Amino acid sequence: MEDEEEQLDLASRLTQDHHQSLKLWLRMLSCTVKIENEIRSRLRSSFGITLPRFDLMAQLERHPDGLRMGELSKRMMVTGGNITGITDQLEQEKLVVRVPDPKDGRAYSVKLTAAGRKAFATMAAEHESWIEELLQDVSSTDKAQLIDMLSAIKQQLK
Repeated sequence: MEDEEEQLDLASRLTQDHHQSLKLWLRMLSCTVKIENEIRSRLRSSFGITLPRFDLMAQLERHPDGLRMGELSKRMMVTGGNITGITDQLEQEKLVVRVPDPKDGRAYSVKLTAAGRKAFATMAAEHESWIEELLQDVSSTDKAQLIDMLSAIKQQLK
């Protein structure tokens, strides 16, 4: 009985007495965690990279002129120390470079190198195919409805 209970995710253990909002939040969280864990595993085995390193490269790919460390920290919702550690690793691998910020000579921006852009393009294409594979059994109509509903929730949370 105990093993069976451990296999149920949090949302499955809720009773009818629990609020729908809590049920919704736990269901979204459990789906996110399952997908994220699979993506983490695939990034590690296919490219030898962690999800945070991939995420930092994704931020930089969207901003070819680079981003300051504080901006990266805010966008990725992690501490500045985490950003520094990730940047140090990527810089050692020649995937990013720190450059003086043109607006503030005391600060640095982080940019993808040419090798970083090439590596990220390869990883991003594979990442997209993994997401497509993981969600292939969700119909296009259901995906569109979920996107609309989650967009509305996001707007309400601002």
